[in-house]
Amino acid sequence: MLESRLITIIRRSKSINQIRSSFSSHGGSTNLHSRFALDRYSTHKHVANPTTRSCLINGFRSLHNLHKGTYKPSFRHISTVAASACKENKETVKLLVTAGPHAQKAIGIWLFASAAWVFSMVILGGITRLTRSGLSMTDWKFTGSLPPLSDEDWLIEFEKYKQSPEFKRVNRGMNIDDFKFIYWMEYAHRMWGRALGIMFALPFSYFLRKGYINLRLGVRLAGLFALGGGQGMIGWWMVKSGLEEPPSEYSQPRVSPYRLAAHLTSAFAIYCGLFWTALSVVMPEPPTESKAWVNGAAKVKRLALPLGILVGVTAVSGAFVAGNDAGHAFNTFPKMGDSWIPEDVLSMKPVIRNFFENTATVQLDHRILATTTLAAIGGLWWSTRKVDLHPAIRSLIGSTMGMAALQVTLGISTLLSYVPVSLGTAHQAGALTLLTFMLLLNHTVRRPSPMLLKSLPAVVKTS
Repeated sequence: MLESRLITIIRRSKSINQIRSSFSSHGGSTNLHSRFALDRYSTHKHVANPTTRSCLINGFRSLHNLHKGTYKPSFRHISTVAASACKENKETVKLLVTAGPHAQKAIGIWLFASAAWVFSMVILGGITRLTRSGLSMTDWKFTGSLPPLSDEDWLIEFEKYKQSPEFKRVNRGMNIDDFKFIYWMEYAHRMWGRALGIMFALPFSYFLRKGYINLRLGVRLAGLFALGGGQGMIGWWMVKSGLEEPPSEYSQPRVSPYRLAAHLTSAFAIYCGLFWTALSVVMPEPPTESKAWVNGAAKVKRLALPLGILVGVTAVSGAFVAGNDAGHAFNTFPKMGDSWIPEDVLSMKPVIRNFFENTATVQLDHRILATTTLAAIGGLWWSTRKVDLHPAIRSLIGSTMGMAALQVTLGISTLLSYVPVSLGTAHQAGALTLLTFMLLLNHTVRRPSPMLLKSLPAVVKTS
């Protein structure tokens, strides 16, 4: 059954005559040809054809078994065409999971679930910040600890909080019940992150043990896991800055905007790494059915990468808006108060500080970046209307345009409403959603492997 199936695959290959003649010149059996047959990737499902991987794996296993028989080939005796075909498939496609479709599906689900968990962490972190719960826990342990379980334990934690600048200057009238709410918010945020670490580590160990993860993928995932572990320490480093006395008696206690930006940027980086890797596992080849669509995708690619960077920079600038509480100032649009540009945008010395610490400048920067992002994505959509593109890419560009417009609308609504928790959280989630669309777009417009490119028709054949 297996032999007949592989022979059927070989007959579809355009290079069958070359492979057959090369093996015949070395005295090999015609049946050996099937061991090195390469099937093209399925362009309808946009994922690698499982038959291709099975063919390659079974082919090398069969070659190993032939060493035990009368015919003992070596790599020096393998035909140039077959060897180069295998090498081309291995080097150009660069599959991250080569243990078969079952392993590919399992690892893909795990990575997408991990990315979704990080997404929920970002949302929960936004709620924690907007409810001013982040400074309720005044100590930190890497492994975590049990929450207060008795009234006495709660009083001990409350006494610790009373020593913080936030209680003395902002929450002096807070009672124990109000404290319990903000404590549980921060506790949930921390424990949700630790649960993510366990959820990531256990499947990672299992897949390593089963041999599903190769070296390249293993190194990448280990790096993401280490960054996730460091994220907890970055979070405490951020919180610790808010437990220090403010420089002025009129200043409200808050975390350093630099550390908050580092914490949020690190979370976004982990999410992007997980989501991109998951896409690479389940979609090793981009969706394409003709060379015309490949050329169209190449035109989009030249704009997609700079746009993705612009979206990321805009999101980071939003972290500085949050860190400086800049959303509670200049709650008008499109003007900032009575003017387009406030007078004190460059009042700090040195000038560079204004872009990270000056409330007016930070908000102005975010407005400019957000407007530029929307205009740039709109320009991408407009410029690609007549470009011959795969329907999936065209749909993705339209969805990205819609998400960008929604995100700007959320930002303006949040500002005009004086940053309510609901809109503020939605705006932060919208930033990560827009970044997700940009990741998906950049991943989809990649250039296909040379093997797939050679097999594509010039244009899509219509029935």
